[in-house]
Amino acid sequence: MTRHVLFVGGTRFIGRRAVDEFREAGYDVTVFHRGEHESPFAGEDGIDHVRGDRTDESDLAAAAATDPDVVVDLVAYQPRDVRAATEVFDGADAYVYVSSGAAYGAEDVPKREGETPLEPCSAAQATDDSHETYGARKAEGDRAVFAAAEDGVNALSVRPCVVYGPHDYTRRFDYWIQRVANYDRVLVPGDGTNLWHRVSVENVARALRVVAEEGTPGEAYNVGDWRLQTLRETVETVANALDTDVEVVTAGERELAAGGLDPAEFPLYRGPPHVLDTNKLRSLGWDPVAPEDAIAETVEASPESEADEAQQGPDREPEERVLGVLETL
Repeated sequence: MTRHVLFVGGTRFIGRRAVDEFREAGYDVTVFHRGEHESPFAGEDGIDHVRGDRTDESDLAAAAATDPDVVVDLVAYQPRDVRAATEVFDGADAYVYVSSGAAYGAEDVPKREGETPLEPCSAAQATDDSHETYGARKAEGDRAVFAAAEDGVNALSVRPCVVYGPHDYTRRFDYWIQRVANYDRVLVPGDGTNLWHRVSVENVARALRVVAEEGTPGEAYNVGDWRLQTLRETVETVANALDTDVEVVTAGERELAAGGLDPAEFPLYRGPPHVLDTNKLRSLGWDPVAPEDAIAETVEASPESEADEAQQGPDREPEERVLGVLETL
């Protein structure tokens, strides 16, 4: 008997790849979304669409009426979204909430499920929609999953770190691709050893299916690339994918100040290392793609444009000032 998966969200980035992952595994697919973004699956066989707002109870009930075996919730950004969904989809074989590595509230290295504390979440934070409360809201969503599981709902959580890959609308990774594609010298903040765990969208999609099929209700599962790359290694891997050579030039805070720059302005840079332990997910049979292969696919899909059009970081002009200062040292 063919199984049926319902995606809450699913027309962009993670959802787009996850839909393909479940289809390739033989699932029938329904995508529940507001229709604000054109569906990449319009007219395709085996994919149904339900239009609606997840915050509207009648719309959510209409989505539940499709009788899914698995629900993948990609757009639960407030705890009340998770609580409502675990009530409406309480009969599903698996309700998988897409949380975040940002839910962790301590700078442990690595961050482990069930061991590293989660962010606290106040009542005011729970109904906020700012970037500053994102981790707290995701953590509270995790706690809603755990509570639902205690009540007998087959609810689970997946916690990705920073996701990259084709169709990433944030364009964080594109910044580095375009720097390598357009310049011989690439400025990297710090000493190049910065570790901010990333995960390819393919690895997230695989994780969602594996957790839905093999995970234990009431559990959370970290997902990140199996092998981490420093920011320097990432730039070098991008250069390999583009079949080009670049000089990676590192700069500390003092040198960056010559261009009026701060390390935090650079995409994918983070002061303390952010590393997720992914052994729990691997124990379920998750088979991750190597970062070299995932980055090569990301590079191939990156829009061809001038570097400054992938503007998630500093302009080139202040970078050039820093590079000029470094040449005189």
